[in-house]
Amino acid sequence: EVRLVESGGGLVQPGGSLRLSCTASGITFKTYVMNWVRQAPGKGLEWVSGISPDGDTTTYVDSVKGRFTISRDNAKNTVYLQMNDLKPEDTAVYYCNAHQAGGTWSPPSDYWGQGTQVTVSS
Repeated sequence: EVRLVESGGGLVQPGGSLRLSCTASGITFKTYVMNWVRQAPGKGLEWVSGISPDGDTTTYVDSVKGRFTISRDNAKNTVYLQMNDLKPEDTAVYYCNAHQAGGTWSPPSDYWGQGTQVTVSS
């Protein structure tokens, strides 16, 4: 059974920091691209950040560049999202996604965690 379990969400004041974690089981973690995706109240899913399987390449949506940092520890099957200088518009449920591109004879794979709530408010 594949499981992605997020943790680290909570209530924080504007300008504060949080570190989200997502620990995976049931997959060969080091072969998956890992993403963080968020959903603000009343809005659709928004991709936030991604990291390559070896951790060498990271990407971010423009709105979080310079404030958020994604990283991973393949020995612990865990991906992190360090969020600094949080703003009210960062309020959302944050989901962890594990993605593996398909091969010639196999479809792509996508797995999702249950989400963790981040609320930025004074």
